[in-house]
Parts: sequence; C-alpha cells; structure tokens
Amino acid sequence: MADKAKPGEIWTSERCYIQELLNDPELPDVSVARTRVEPDVTTELHSLDVLEVYVIETGRGLMRVGDAIPWPVGPGDTVAIPANAPQQITNCGDSDLVFQCVCVPRFTPSCYTSLEGADDDP
Repeated sequence: MADKAKPGEIWTSERCYIQELLNDPELPDVSVARTRVEPDVTTELHSLDVLEVYVIETGRGLMRVGDAIPWPVGPGDTVAIPANAPQQITNCGDSDLVFQCVCVPRFTPSCYTSLEGADDDP
C-alpha cells in the first residue's frame, strides 16, 4: 500500500494514509492530520485517549463511533469522537475519502489503542 502514498503521506496499520499537518510538542493543545482512505477500505477499529474531530473534505463514508448505529458522512460533515470511544470509518464511495483529524490535546502514538478483534466487524 505504501507505494500508493502521495507526497507527505505515510501508510499506517490503520489501513489509511496520514499526513501530519500540525503536530508539535511545543503546541501540546492540538494536532491536525489529513487522512485518506481508499475505496472499499474500513479503517482499523481503534480508540484514542484524546478528543478527535473528523472534518470530511471529499468522498463518502460510513462512520462508526461507540455503540451508535453507523451513519453516512460526506463533504462538509464533522464528527466529534469522545476520548476512548471505539471508532472506525468505511469508504463506501468510488473515490478516496479524505478528512482532517483534529485532536485535542495533540495526538501522540501512545494515545492510540487498536481494538481489532475486541469487537465484531461492522
């Protein structure tokens, strides 16, 4: 998958490409990343121990947060994901699903917990 990365992106075990736009230890209150999910891909079920907000730029997806029934998202939609809530998103369109991820406080790798296998797939 990494061979499909665009400039500035990295492929992650979450099954998506991420480009850090703002993540500086000297600005600990917030981070911003751009995420790209390819068609027919569902990201890894996971949680973060920080508040995360998705701002959908392009594409269509199916969002899953906690025990809520998954719902459709598209350009202009925002999704607030509480700290420690299980989450994942599926690209159900024909083009890339692209969104900003804003974390408060900032994302660090220690914030991330994989929940794969801990719950049934959607």
